[in-house]
Amino acid sequence: MSRFGNIFYLCLLFGALWGAIATILVTLLALFISGELFQPQVTAGAIAGLVTAGVLTGFTPERRTLGICVLSAFIFVLVLTVTSGAEPLGLAMSTYSFGQLIAVVVTAWLVTFAINTTAKGFGPSRERRYNVEVICLRFVKGFGIVAFTIAVALPFFVMVMMSLKNQQMLLSNPLDFSINFEQGFTALFRSYIELFTQYHFGSYLMNSALVSVVTVLITLFFAVPGAYAVARLKFPGQHFLSRSILLIYMVPMIVLVIPLYAIFSQLGMRNTLWGLMLVYPATTIPVALYMLQGYFRGIPAELEEAGLMDGLSRLNVIRKITLPLALPAMASVALYVFMIAWNEFLFAFMFLDNVDLYTLSRGIAELNSSEVPRQHLMAGAVIATVPVLALFLWFERFLVAGLTAGSVKG
Repeated sequence: MSRFGNIFYLCLLFGALWGAIATILVTLLALFISGELFQPQVTAGAIAGLVTAGVLTGFTPERRTLGICVLSAFIFVLVLTVTSGAEPLGLAMSTYSFGQLIAVVVTAWLVTFAINTTAKGFGPSRERRYNVEVICLRFVKGFGIVAFTIAVALPFFVMVMMSLKNQQMLLSNPLDFSINFEQGFTALFRSYIELFTQYHFGSYLMNSALVSVVTVLITLFFAVPGAYAVARLKFPGQHFLSRSILLIYMVPMIVLVIPLYAIFSQLGMRNTLWGLMLVYPATTIPVALYMLQGYFRGIPAELEEAGLMDGLSRLNVIRKITLPLALPAMASVALYVFMIAWNEFLFAFMFLDNVDLYTLSRGIAELNSSEVPRQHLMAGAVIATVPVLALFLWFERFLVAGLTAGSVKG
């Protein structure tokens, strides 16, 4: 009987897929970085991945040492070079030779790592159906991570690279995202400097920050007691209120803009930031109530009852027991509300006419014009993205640390 089984042949298939995927990704990345017209050799990459998988998974898991992995990566480079006619990236090796060599080595490492991770713990012999399913799930998981990373990172990468270009470079080669660091700091960040000196982006940032922070404070001020009341207290219509909180989202925002525009115009609040500070909480409080009430229901009621038996009032129970336990949920809601207010465009577009009062999203819309260079629009998008990204990364440690905060005494 052959020593090879279903796992081995399945790994051959996944090896070919990983080879094709890695070849496409690395070739496109090399194209963006260098500006050379590289073309992915998909067929050659699939063949090289298949051969690499055959070599690597032909050994038992115990024998897949670092040396075997290096040998498999070398075989991938060799097969890719031969099957592509010595053009692993679609161009002769004499073109950007050092960069092509690095790209091929990176591709080989990625394919070897992906195959080894997919087949980890399984050998070339026939395996049970459960193990075959594990192999398939590993591939699907890895492919999902790669696809999600590309969907998130690629637009941001393009935004950053385009924001560091000048108009001449963008027109001469739109696919060239390489950076010339010899031009100096001022020339490299010219788009960002001009946004703050000529396009009022400093005031846009301050306005957005002010409106977003006030929206978070107002939302939490009303949502926390409201969600606690719905989750803990007994009153007529409690279940109906709990289920109908999100009904406001059934009404499109564009329908609400027209009457609000008329009302705010009559009250003299249309061209003010205070108008946005009233409208935004009206759209964020329902979702905050919905999120917080679910979390409050998850907190054991026995903890609050113990506090009441110890002589604490209902307000002290909420302040000393419930709110410390709810800090992770409150932080998540605050971050979510901040992002909604920071990125909101429709109300800001309709209510604001004064340039000095524009929020960041409203100001970026002004850059989407034929009179404004594309790199300025990309720089504005980067400026709008980075604060929220930094805030999320900073908040993350508090979200994780707050999961157990207040759950034990002492």
